[in-house]
Amino acid sequence: MKKEFSPSLVPHRSGVYVYRNRFGEVIYVGKAADLRRRMSSYFQPSRREKADPKLRSLINAIYDWSFEVVRTPEEALILESRLIKEYAPYYNILMRDDKRYLMLKLDMSEKFPTLRTTRVKKDDNCRYFGPFPHGGALKSTLEYLLCRFKLRACRSDSPGEEERKRCMKRFVKDCCAPCTGKVSEAEYRANLDAALAVLEGDISGLREELKAKMAAESAAQRFEKAAAWRDVLSNLETVFGRVNRSFERPELPGGNPPGMSGVKSLQEALALAHPPRRIICFDISNIGGKLAVASMVAMRDGKPDRDEYRRFRIRTVEGSNDFAMMKEVIKRRFLRLMEEKRPFPDLLMVDGGKGQLSSAIDALVEINAPPLPVIGLAKKNEEIFTPGDSEPLVLSRHDGALKMLQLLRDESHRFAISYHRELRNKRLTESLLDEIPGVGEARKKALLKHFGSVRGLRKATPEEVAEAVPGIGITLAESILRKIGKKEWQKEQKGAIFPENGSAVVK
Repeated sequence: MKKEFSPSLVPHRSGVYVYRNRFGEVIYVGKAADLRRRMSSYFQPSRREKADPKLRSLINAIYDWSFEVVRTPEEALILESRLIKEYAPYYNILMRDDKRYLMLKLDMSEKFPTLRTTRVKKDDNCRYFGPFPHGGALKSTLEYLLCRFKLRACRSDSPGEEERKRCMKRFVKDCCAPCTGKVSEAEYRANLDAALAVLEGDISGLREELKAKMAAESAAQRFEKAAAWRDVLSNLETVFGRVNRSFERPELPGGNPPGMSGVKSLQEALALAHPPRRIICFDISNIGGKLAVASMVAMRDGKPDRDEYRRFRIRTVEGSNDFAMMKEVIKRRFLRLMEEKRPFPDLLMVDGGKGQLSSAIDALVEINAPPLPVIGLAKKNEEIFTPGDSEPLVLSRHDGALKMLQLLRDESHRFAISYHRELRNKRLTESLLDEIPGVGEARKKALLKHFGSVRGLRKATPEEVAEAVPGIGITLAESILRKIGKKEWQKEQKGAIFPENGSAVVK
């Protein structure tokens, strides 16, 4: 049933709104400084008549709507961008790019760690802060923090003699020059800890310090300097004082966990003897059977239980057979639970219809698992399939039980796709080695075994690569590092500089 729009249900607040089509698919994500005013504009008959074809098509496709209130327009901007990149709504064509907001990165494995900007968060054991929507303010603030806490701004924490001679930061005393031995590692880390306190949101000390400098410069009638300190304070408050830096993935608006009310509604809808307080859901992700993976996500008392999330590589199934894959992963998971004598969930759900449900039941029967409730949720019409019933259970789109199942299903889908994408990107990265003359399958395996990954290989020097694998000399090692795009190493040879893409540019 189509959900009618009621302006009285939407506040005059900043936030993000989400529109879905008749199948429950996200078709548009938008932000607004005033949610009621913006969302109401879509449902005005006059606008429907005057709208361009694209907007008219969107308006006609809206069957359900939801929203999420945030504290500031900046938070709305971040949340909107994340949801668009995750769900790729059909009507958000203009925002389907790879632009990401800036973050701050800190590599604690360095001898003298420092802060750098980045747009991509990687699984590299580094600390990340952000994202921050105001890139200009962030860069200016970062420059101030590096100078204020005397942190190094150079790329290497062990620069050579020539680099130290040309270091202007050392001469103007904007850096404590740890590379010269002027300060110890402990003293440098103390400065870094003070900077990290600011990144965690404690800017009260700096705010008072900057206000005092502004007042002193104004009293001395040095108004340009006072204005400069005013701009520093403004940028600092913009970045750290008024923006909520979220480090966790936000929930989809309208998809906030329903809690125990949803659990009780689901117990009634499925006629269960006990409340399904612990629910797990499985999903399969693959492209033509390649890099097939499965995900398992969990809910406890109607809220995500991320400690129980698991992901699996499919081991025994060849080709594109989602039913067999579902059967394999459920057998593996429940056999593990039985071997470890751990409790079963109160409800098992699979993403799919009768086929996936039958596969799940067959898996449980084959391992002689104790009986437990099992259901399948088919996405097209949001039908709930249960064992032994020929007809599916169809709940109202506004039912708390269905919303909870949809949240769990969508989360399992996201988790499976993210794992599949991770493996696909890793495969594409490692395939770079296949394109290098002189690197066959044996040498490729030896390199990956020794360095762990292409990422690890990028950190090596030509000498380390040559020593790691017999038969690889310095020349081939240099070629390998150029081909995989090593950034830190640039070799000058015979008047040429070799940039990241491997082509030679004559000086």
